[in-house]
Amino acid sequence: MPSLIDIRRRIRSVKNTQQITRAMKLVSAAKLRRAQDRVISARPYGGLLRTVLGNVAAAVAGDERITPNPLLAQRDEQRVLLVLFTGDKGLAGAFNTNLIKGAQRFIAERAGRTVTLELIGRKGCDFFRKRGARISGEHLNLAARPSYDDTAAIARRAMELFRNEEIDAVHLMYCEFRSVVSQKLTLTRVLPVEMPQQAEPVDYLFAQPPAGILDRLLPRYVETEFFRALLESAASEHAARMTAMEAATENAIDMIDRLTLYMNRVRQASITKEIIEVVSGAAAAE
Repeated sequence: MPSLIDIRRRIRSVKNTQQITRAMKLVSAAKLRRAQDRVISARPYGGLLRTVLGNVAAAVAGDERITPNPLLAQRDEQRVLLVLFTGDKGLAGAFNTNLIKGAQRFIAERAGRTVTLELIGRKGCDFFRKRGARISGEHLNLAARPSYDDTAAIARRAMELFRNEEIDAVHLMYCEFRSVVSQKLTLTRVLPVEMPQQAEPVDYLFAQPPAGILDRLLPRYVETEFFRALLESAASEHAARMTAMEAATENAIDMIDRLTLYMNRVRQASITKEIIEVVSGAAAAE
């Protein structure tokens, strides 16, 4: 049976851990509010850009004299680039684990094909670097301060590889933010760009040739998808960490209660033993 000193030391240790997890929860909650605002602001722009892109593509499709844009080229996916968005820190529950397992499934499903990884986030970089995966680039600490320019540079590099036919497709894997307790693992293909099917296309009056507008919209759309994936991943990571730290704090409270009850029982047993020894000694003296 552990002594009272050992139990008190363990209770003090759990209380210190509880203070840390509570502080991390509050920090993640504050960061989540800002990240959630960025995600909500970015979604309408991405949806409207996709709608406009589909309408412009519909106007260009009827003209056979126009050379198709290289970003629309459909090829057999023998060389695939997977852009994986993970976190730079741990203590976020199963957030990073689910993403890494999803990437492993993606690679396993394409056995016999060449899958190259573009890794965004320290956790994904550390995991796949140790396992000798085919990695084209590593990017750290982008989610701490999301910047359009940083993700646009990665997107432009991926588009250049696709234009040069060094890769046949580009997929993004990230966690889509649903709510504080729900983040959905999402896999989406950004290259070749899939044109949305419009039920009733809008008849635009173009001041410039629609083919030129489409050529400028396509790279912007790909860059926007990369940036939106980073925003979704950052918000999901903060939500997952806040939930995990809240659960850890509650577990610490339960453990402190159990240890305190156990300590009281040990102390009561010790006092009872001492009383019995005193009474037995007095009875023996008589």
